[in-house]
Amino acid sequence: MAPDPNSASGSGTKDEASVKVPAKDPKKKDDKKDEDLSEEDLALKQQLELYVERVQDPDPGLQKVALESMRTEIRTSTSSMTSVPKPLKFLRPHYGTLKAYYETMPDSDLKKYMADILSVLALTMSAEGERESLKYRLLGSEGDIGSWGHEYVRNLAGEIAQEYAKRQTDEASIDDLMELVQEIVAFHMKHNAEPEAVDLLMEVEDLDLLVEHVDATNFKRTCLYLTSAAKYLPGPDDMLVLDIAYMIYLKFEEFPNALQIALFLDNMQYVKQIFTSCDDLLRKKQFCYILARHGITLELDDDMVPDDDDRYALQDIVNNVKLSEGYLTLARDIEVMEPKSPEDIYKAHLLDGRASAGASVDSARQNLAATFVNAFVNAGFGQDKLMTVPSDASSGGSSGNWLFKNKEHGKMSAAASLGMILLWDVDSGLAQIDKYFHSTDNHVIAGALLGVGIVNCGIRNDCDPALALLSEYVGREDACIRIGAIMGLGISYAVLKCDICPLDVIAFSAISLGLIYVGSCNEEVAQAIIFALMDRSESELGEPLTRLIPLGLGLLYLGKQESVEATAEVSKTFNEKIRKYCDMTLLSCAYAGTGNVLKVQNLLGHCAQHHEKGEAYQGPAVLGIAMVAMAEELGLEMAIRSLEHLLQYGEQNIRRAVPLALGLLCISNPKVNVMDTLSRLSHDTDSEVAMAAVISLGLIGSGTNNARIAGMLRNLSSYYYKDANLLFCVRIAQGLVHMGKGLLTLNPYHSDRFLLSPTALAGIVTTLFACLDMKAVIVGKYHYVLYFLVLAMQPRMLLTVDENLKPLSVPVRVGQAVDVVGQAGRPKTITGFQTHSTPVLLAAGDRAELATEKSDILLYTFLNI
Repeated sequence: MAPDPNSASGSGTKDEASVKVPAKDPKKKDDKKDEDLSEEDLALKQQLELYVERVQDPDPGLQKVALESMRTEIRTSTSSMTSVPKPLKFLRPHYGTLKAYYETMPDSDLKKYMADILSVLALTMSAEGERESLKYRLLGSEGDIGSWGHEYVRNLAGEIAQEYAKRQTDEASIDDLMELVQEIVAFHMKHNAEPEAVDLLMEVEDLDLLVEHVDATNFKRTCLYLTSAAKYLPGPDDMLVLDIAYMIYLKFEEFPNALQIALFLDNMQYVKQIFTSCDDLLRKKQFCYILARHGITLELDDDMVPDDDDRYALQDIVNNVKLSEGYLTLARDIEVMEPKSPEDIYKAHLLDGRASAGASVDSARQNLAATFVNAFVNAGFGQDKLMTVPSDASSGGSSGNWLFKNKEHGKMSAAASLGMILLWDVDSGLAQIDKYFHSTDNHVIAGALLGVGIVNCGIRNDCDPALALLSEYVGREDACIRIGAIMGLGISYAVLKCDICPLDVIAFSAISLGLIYVGSCNEEVAQAIIFALMDRSESELGEPLTRLIPLGLGLLYLGKQESVEATAEVSKTFNEKIRKYCDMTLLSCAYAGTGNVLKVQNLLGHCAQHHEKGEAYQGPAVLGIAMVAMAEELGLEMAIRSLEHLLQYGEQNIRRAVPLALGLLCISNPKVNVMDTLSRLSHDTDSEVAMAAVISLGLIGSGTNNARIAGMLRNLSSYYYKDANLLFCVRIAQGLVHMGKGLLTLNPYHSDRFLLSPTALAGIVTTLFACLDMKAVIVGKYHYVLYFLVLAMQPRMLLTVDENLKPLSVPVRVGQAVDVVGQAGRPKTITGFQTHSTPVLLAAGDRAELATEKSDILLYTFLNI
């Protein structure tokens, strides 16, 4: 026994020694603290200290009264957001005492009461990572969790997430946690904290619980948060989250939103389910407009629309039959029907004398440029000043004259431009193109075939005139005619398997197959393209056009992520000249529009490698960064910054691809910083970089009539007046900026930037891949690749129609879209709006809201980009 007191006294002296210097200070400090407190606070502090003493009283009656009083004090205390409530502050020194006493208490209701209070005190006092608040909550009484306040519930949710992760690794039971989760989710959903409820359920991997907790007041906010969060989740979690959102929308009969999610998931079963769940014919018409805008083929059956007449009417909407009519309604409303000539776009009179003097240098090239400008500017208007001018008996028709102002392959583009001018107007378009089929010039016939394909772009017709007309010509001997037919259509099995086909025919067959079966993962087509690649000779693999074959393969897997893996394995067996190129192309296409960060890192890694001679595969890797990152705004901004670095440190072949990637990221959305970068690059010493930058200036301004870009391009046309190739690119860009006289967009995203149209993206990507080798393809004899952009051309209009599908003018508010995800209440979704009558034009980032209460209005091509 002797050493004990010694040790005690030893420790005592030690303690004294350790607090020797400030011996009287603590007391003084305490007094000073007490002096600082107001009388009210001092009384509260003493009161609480008394409760702490009473709680430790042996008499259970006194204990109960003390616990009740303490509980009331804590619950009724209010504080500002930044400070700790007073009772918690004053009880802080006694936390250890209460904890120690709790351990000695016998099991009883009082002990549970005590655990509740300790759980709340742990909110501010427990050590990091101890999860004491949760520990005492689980030991406490199962009372109303919300009565302790939001902060307490929020803290508990955080601790549950940590505890859940720990128990998962230890494989322990989680039943008690899940009961608590139920309570917390119910509390959050009642108190407008839907994002917190969703976050907690994601942490404990039980999102299905959400469906039973949402109600009519909060389901929209919940689903908005779910769909936004999905962009940042790794697969397959993102699909799971969207599935839940779809189920919630369906539960509350919010069918249009459910349809958008079904399209995002690319789930045709869901689309059918929406049609069968909804009985309202008017709403079904709206669904059809959404499907038509997205550009997918859907055959409506008896289950989806029982009545035959209704079904035919709805099928017409899905087939986009009325698109031309709606577009021209808009054009007449805005008064831009007057056809424009290329000179109206060039505005050469605004420049000094140099440019006009250089105009006659390379007239065939100039005429070819004018053909494209004319086609882009008057796209869809059905009239222009070069091709559709009424024939004059004496001159034999000026449209014929213009056609023959082009050389050989130029005639093909010229004849095809008629298809662009008559875009979407199938009946009158085919009638006007028909005359070229009787020509003796193969290039003209080829152009006419391509024109037929362009006219039918995005429109499906019962008798399918394109298929009937073009299939006859696919087997012709002349390579040019075959390319025209294949590009116009792409029924290319016979062609791919042909041994004596020229390389260009095979390349365009692969691309056309990719476009027809875009995102379908069709194995039969994939095999046909793989064999075509394997059959190429060593010399052919070095040709620029060969690189379009892997792109055809990639398009089959556009946005389909893991589905590409089997094909990617096969591509590893290809000749090393094309192997890596194929690999990068497949990766870029498969993850296009997914925002997958890991894939962007992977692609950046490939771009960072320095090779003795530039490797061709780095081009698709750079484009791939843009294709993957374009999915959401944050990733898009970061990708733009990464591309700036590549410009500074990358090899020449990477620098050539960067402008194209920037063009894809900001397509039809001219951001000032990107515009400046491209303007700088358009004067680059490497002509390929300059050409790519000029074309990209056209892409970011496509269909916007952006005055700043138009001015830049005018100055460039004067700067490059002696360089025929660059001047050609400048003209193309000018045509793109004024595309459809400012009524069209190339943006593949629609429906609030939520949905990505696969065919639109495929068309843009094909054009960009062709631009990776400007000299061989665009400036060479395959300039008609530019017509692939027609796949992405859509009117950027909001048109409203009544139940009989006749245009109807209603007031709408158009303004900048505001991100309201996770905001409480009903915040405004647009800012700086103006009220217009439909039809109206929507720019990138605009959103429209109906300013009327009428419910029988249908939105046609609802583009709120």
